[in-house]
This record gives sequence, C-alpha cells and structure tokens, in this order.
Amino acid sequence: MPEAATSAAASPLTGSQLGRGQWAFAFALVTSLFFTWGFAYGLLDVLNAHFQVIFKIDKTQSTLLQLAYFGAYVVFSPVAGIFMRKRGYKAGIHLGLTLYSLGAVFFWPSAKFAKYGGFVGCTFVIGCGLATLEVAANSYIAVLGTPQYAAARLNFSQGFQGVASFAGPLIASRWFFLGANATGLATVQWVYLAVAGLGVVLNILFYFCNLPEIEEEATLYQLPGEVEVEPFRKQYRCIFGYVAQTAYVGAQVGVASLAVNFMVEQGIGLSSSRASQLFSFCQMTFTAGRFIGVFILNFVDPALLLSIYGFACCTFSVAIAFATGQAGVGCLFGLFFFESICYPCIFTLGTKNLGVHTKQGSGLIVMGVGGGAWYPPAQASVADRVSTRRSYLVPFSGYVAMTIYAVGLVVDQSLKEGFRLRNREESVNQPRPSTEEEGKSEEQQSDNDEKKELEGSVEEVKSN
Repeated sequence: MPEAATSAAASPLTGSQLGRGQWAFAFALVTSLFFTWGFAYGLLDVLNAHFQVIFKIDKTQSTLLQLAYFGAYVVFSPVAGIFMRKRGYKAGIHLGLTLYSLGAVFFWPSAKFAKYGGFVGCTFVIGCGLATLEVAANSYIAVLGTPQYAAARLNFSQGFQGVASFAGPLIASRWFFLGANATGLATVQWVYLAVAGLGVVLNILFYFCNLPEIEEEATLYQLPGEVEVEPFRKQYRCIFGYVAQTAYVGAQVGVASLAVNFMVEQGIGLSSSRASQLFSFCQMTFTAGRFIGVFILNFVDPALLLSIYGFACCTFSVAIAFATGQAGVGCLFGLFFFESICYPCIFTLGTKNLGVHTKQGSGLIVMGVGGGAWYPPAQASVADRVSTRRSYLVPFSGYVAMTIYAVGLVVDQSLKEGFRLRNREESVNQPRPSTEEEGKSEEQQSDNDEKKELEGSVEEVKSN
C-alpha cells in the first residue's frame, strides 16, 4: 500500500485525498462487512418461526431473539461510537468482529442443550458485535468521498447486506424446515459455526491490511480560531434522524419477523418451507431495490426520494393489513422494494456535515436500530390476539414517523435554498490560508507588481 495508508493513524485523510487504488481497496474491504451482518440478520427472522416449533412458544415469545439482537444496538452503539472516536475505525472493526464470532460460537452449546435462553444471550453478544461494525462501516463509507454521493455509496455497500439477507432464508428453507431438521437443532449448530469462522477470517484480513483513517472534510479543513460546529446537543438533524431511524428499523424488523407466518396464514396453501423461500425472494426484491436506488440517488435529492419511498411504505403496509390471498403477498413484495433505500438515506442525511461529531452521530443513528427490539413484540402481540394480517398496522406507524422526518428535511431545504429535485453538490469548507499567510501573499503580490513596473520602465528606456 502507499505510504499515506501506513501513516493514516497519525495523519487522518479525507476521502478526496486518497488515490484511486487506496479508495477502491478501502471501499471493498469495508463493504465486505455488510455481507457479514446481513447474513446474521437473514437467519434471525427464519429462526423465529423455527423456534416456535422446537420450543413450543408463541409468536410473542419468539421475538425475544429480536429483542436481544436489536436491544444490543441500544446498549452498545454509543459505546462503539465513543470507542472509535478514541481508537479509530480499524480498532472498532476488530472489536465488532471479535464479539460477532464469540456470540456465534456459543450457539453450539445452546443448540446442544436445547436452551432457548442460551440462544437469546448469544444473539445479544452477536448484536453488540454487529452494532460496533455498523457504526464503523456506515460512517466510514459515508465520509469516504464527497457528501453529494454519500447516500448512493452507502446504498451500494448495503446492497451486499441484502444479498446476504436472502442467502440466510434460502439456507434455512433447505436445512431448517425439511425432514428431521424441522424438529431439531443440529443444523443450527453447523451454520453458526460457519458464521463464527467467517468472522475470524475477516478479523485476520483486517489485521494485516492497511486501512486509512478517514475524517470528514469539514473536520480537517477547520482552522485555528475558526468558529466550530454547534455542540452535539444542537445537531437536530442528527437527533431527529435517530428518532426516524428507530421508527423505521422497528417497522422493517416487524415486517420481516412475521413475514413467514403471514404468508402461511394467507390461505393459499403455502408451507413453512415454501413461505421461507418466498421470504428470501422478498429479500431479493429488497436488494434489487437497493441497487436501483444507487442509480436514482445519483440524480434525485436523497431527502426527496426518501419522502416518496416513505409514502409508498405507508401505503403498502396498510394494504397488507387489509388485502387477502395472493394480493397480500404481492403487497408484501412491494413493501420490501420501497424499504430498500430508507436506512442508508436516513443515516447519511442524519450524519451529514457533523464534522468532529461524525463518529458520535454515527453511534446515535445506529442506536436507532434498537427500534427493532420493541416493534416486533408489539406486532406479534397483535398477531396473537387479532391476526397476523392486521398486525401490519403496527409498522405503519414507524413508516409515518420516517416520512415526517424526510418531508421535514425537504421543507427545510426548500425554505433555505429553494426546492431541490436533483442531487447536487454542496459547498464544503475548503482550506484557506491563515491571516499571516494572507498578509504575506498580499506583500508578495505588491512586490511582484512593483517589479513588473520597473521591468516595464527599463524596456521603455531601451526602446527609446
């Protein structure tokens, strides 16, 4: 790697200061992390339905897995943000991968002794690891280039999370629900042992790789004596972004956690195995939506596009609650498509122009993933008492909150700069010479002018 990468810890860079090779290497390496937690998340939703059979528990009890997984984000995301502010992105990635691997390894004894509480505890440890990775990877990708295309970059990277998310249900439909595996836990042991191995391999790769420590442009361009950015408590765009992220992720997780149950109960002859396969197709739709979103976000303002997608999510969640048969399943696919860009757009909009608060703000927005801890139990409770179909009115409230945030940003931008349809580059503070340097520059320019006048006089005398 170039010399700049080896000295990154001592001298942070901005994305625009990296060479093309350095940039591509850093982007590819960090993007690999998105696959890691996408795979774990994809398995989680299917395990819900599997554990209902194995442990004879209802839908509400099965969502303890979601409570542990997403509750870990609430507990550990702020810790991860503080840790990385002091130690840097690479140290945070090592911490996250270590916790991720440890949690996955302990799925083995939990399955061996068939202890549901053990699965819940292991899921919490995995969640702490993934919360750390998400704070690191999301914020790193967001500042690894110009703010104009931050949402497009993050959507592209998170597209690989979507690829892993549908790989999980496909594996589950093949091994968790068929034959003797439908009532056993042996395959769960081996799958999570492989997950732990993936975490160890990635940890080793990151140890031997030079990962430039990137800072946001505004952080490095600030000059001594210049007015600093507002205190973090006044970063309202970020704080309200946390609220929107909490509501959105809660809604998304609630939708996915009961998707298999919903499709089985639609009365169109779907088995659990077939419903799990369809769920993986929903995740494929979600992933395709992410990559399509990358293209759209190159041209359309992220806040405006998030508003449009937010309205679509609200519409489809209500439609699922009242549609029957195949129409309900079709609406579910539509909802997954329009969810695709929401998380990355909320993250990049909420952490935009935070300067020195970037890592702290990233920790707060990622903490919003904790919304997945309380929406699924609320939705499952409605599913147990009323019906799974009607329970999809619960995530509707989350999409409404997200849409209000997006529309608010559009209105705020319109009042300050006029209505914005296209995604355009915003001014970034560029390095300016200090007052002393400006004085020297003016003196030098004056000397040059005098010199030119003298040279002109000499030439005139010669010509005469």
